[in-house]
Amino acid sequence: MTIHVVRRGETLSGIAAEYGVDAGRLAADNVVTERGLAVGQTLVIRFPLQTHRVRAGETLTGIASRHGLSVRSLWRRNWPLGGKDSLYPGQTLVLSYRDEIPLGNAVFNGYSYPHINADLLDAQLPYLTYLSPFTYGISADGGLLELNDWSMRTAARRHGTRTLLHLSTLTEDGTFNTARGAAVLTNPETQDRLIREVLARAEEVNSAGVDVDFEYLPENLGAAYAEFLGRLRGELRKTRKFLWAALAPKTRANQPGILYEAHDYKAVGENADAVLLMTYEWGYTAGPPMAVAPLPNVRAVLNYAVTEIEPGQILLGIPNYGYDWALPFVRGATRARSISNQRAIQLALEYDIAIQFDEYAQSPYFHYTDNFGTVHEVWFEDARSLSAKLRLIDAYGLQGGGVWNLMRPYSQIWLLADALYGIE
Repeated sequence: MTIHVVRRGETLSGIAAEYGVDAGRLAADNVVTERGLAVGQTLVIRFPLQTHRVRAGETLTGIASRHGLSVRSLWRRNWPLGGKDSLYPGQTLVLSYRDEIPLGNAVFNGYSYPHINADLLDAQLPYLTYLSPFTYGISADGGLLELNDWSMRTAARRHGTRTLLHLSTLTEDGTFNTARGAAVLTNPETQDRLIREVLARAEEVNSAGVDVDFEYLPENLGAAYAEFLGRLRGELRKTRKFLWAALAPKTRANQPGILYEAHDYKAVGENADAVLLMTYEWGYTAGPPMAVAPLPNVRAVLNYAVTEIEPGQILLGIPNYGYDWALPFVRGATRARSISNQRAIQLALEYDIAIQFDEYAQSPYFHYTDNFGTVHEVWFEDARSLSAKLRLIDAYGLQGGGVWNLMRPYSQIWLLADALYGIE
């Protein structure tokens, strides 16, 4: 596998010829549209070693069995299949790639809202160990808010992906609520009810475990939060389920701010089976233009985290989005527009702008002027930035990664994950 950065004047067919790969396959893997290529755009190039040409009447299951593979592995090695079973005579399937020795095995979890496009979910599920439908919130009286995630869980089972029950302090209006989290942590009856309902729902939907995300808790609730996690984990273990917890991206124990203060890395690590580091949102909607997840910032969080938590308990947060800021930035007034990585590439094409790459942040960016004369600054993720982050899983000996989120298509995350790791 290699990453090619498009130079001015290059064409897809020319790049394919340079590397000796099929142009159609290269386009399908990287979801290159009829608009062409943007200067500075990345292409993930994989080199097929063994292939199979589909004959009339053959099925994906039969082909997998014949070659000693699983259907999931065939899906992963063939992004254009989209996680579907349909084949046609003459179609070429890749069985293996050359020059791809996995760095190791890794767990991958993906977060998604229930209204995700069904075809997009199908395409991504084969690359996921777990799927976390987002989210089961908490009602005013401590009950579990319902989530219509039946279709997601059905799709996950069909693709051999386990599901988690994601529990957060999100309310009916879709915002994190400090008071509801506090009620669970300070009122024994409220906590009892929530745990009962979580256990019942986790059993009902056959979740592999529970993933907890309590945000914006004050410092004085830190100990109570860790104790709650420990209690929930103890109950889950009785049914052979595990507990994960999300952690804000801290670089020191006493980091100020309500997002960080109650997240005691050591205590949470001791009371959860694994943690997800939310290593993104340095560039955010209300903040100034910058990379969503600058590599030095991500490393700083990891450097602290591994002093408090066993590396094998940690999942690294992987962002699948970018932001578009209208300039000039005015704090309190400017709000960036969240966009997909694919949309960022489309913008560069529409305005004929070359994508730049910040070597320090290890992140792509560019500026463009819209039709109204407003200058914009865009930061997003590409194969280079994602590869740098994904390789940290191996470098730090982490359990794996958690992708936020699956709602926007971007194949390069999955091409890289499959090339770099054996997905558990």
